[in-house]
Amino acid sequence: MIDLTEFTRERRIFGDVLHSVIDTFRANRARFLLTSVGIMLGTASLIWVVTIGLTGERYVLNLIQNVGANLIWAEYTGLAHPAAGAENDFLTVRDLEAAQRAVPGIVSATPVVNMRVSFSTDSAREISLLVLGVYPQYEQIRRLEILSGRFFDERDAALASKAAVVSEQFALTQYGSVKDAVGRTLTISGIPFEIIGTFTERTNTYGQSEITDYTALIPYQVGRYFKGSDSINQIYFSASDMSTVPQATKDILGVIKSRHRPEAVYDVGNLTEVLGVARKTVFALNILLLLFSTVTLLVGGTGIMNVMLATVASRIQEIGIRKALGASRSVIRLQFLLESTVISLAGGIIGTIVGFIVPFTIHAFSGLELQISWLSALVALLVSGGIGIAFGTAPATRAAQLDPVECLRAEF
Repeated sequence: MIDLTEFTRERRIFGDVLHSVIDTFRANRARFLLTSVGIMLGTASLIWVVTIGLTGERYVLNLIQNVGANLIWAEYTGLAHPAAGAENDFLTVRDLEAAQRAVPGIVSATPVVNMRVSFSTDSAREISLLVLGVYPQYEQIRRLEILSGRFFDERDAALASKAAVVSEQFALTQYGSVKDAVGRTLTISGIPFEIIGTFTERTNTYGQSEITDYTALIPYQVGRYFKGSDSINQIYFSASDMSTVPQATKDILGVIKSRHRPEAVYDVGNLTEVLGVARKTVFALNILLLLFSTVTLLVGGTGIMNVMLATVASRIQEIGIRKALGASRSVIRLQFLLESTVISLAGGIIGTIVGFIVPFTIHAFSGLELQISWLSALVALLVSGGIGIAFGTAPATRAAQLDPVECLRAEF
């Protein structure tokens, strides 16, 4: 059974102590607000750390998704122990078809054959044009952005149409704009192609992909004609879900190895490892920033403890009078502990407001989307309250242990 009389008494005591704390805070408002600056900065930086971490991770994830989060590539890299006269064991379209049949979760695939041709621009400058023969699915697998016109479709592929889709930089260099490039004739190895569209990568890969600044995409059936053999340079697969990519990568490698000589080496990879490295980098950066926030909070907590110790020393006679009037040690301890907690929470609340104002201001003026976690505000307030309790315990205990007679004898 709960003793209602005792509960009511304790509740009244707590209310009286809290009212006294608020009065003290109002009387020394400037000093307590300055004391809470450290907590304010620490709390704000804690929110900024979470914001930076979430934004960084989202940025990297968007980059990878724009390249193709479900993308898997396969290519022949050579022979493990090349001997004199040994023939290369290149990939073929039959490998693509076998992998599609054997590996679950593969929704589309495209071969890639490439060749380079010299091309004379209107300014009489020779450039090296990269020509890639691909399936129509290449557009979706590589998540290309069509700037003008269209990409070639299944009908173009079936008819082996002399249709080409050129890169943005090539269109700008040769024709002045991406729109003016559509409908023009592009001659490749003496064969005229009609430019039906222009494209760009959604994310700049800075030359690290198979696409260069000067690239033309044509149907694979036509590209095979230029190649003169069944060998292909690369195969791109698209998985149904990002979670299936690691296992599908292993399965595709197994299918390809089973169809070729043991000494042939193939590279089958995906972007999940890149995402993992990026997340680890962001995590390490967050830990570093979090350490700075922790140091700031500890400095703020130390400042609160020093101010509270000075407050106890300056209020010795008040403590003596309260004890003489019947205040117990627990009541005195509660009073000073609440004062330190109120100081810390005040700094935490102000820091939380500042912590959210900065990202919203950046978004308002720059349009940059920042990932804000409201949970971080709750954590920041809990941490600031915990700092107040932890660093206020020593001054509160010292005040509670003072002898009331000695306190009343003290002179200032």
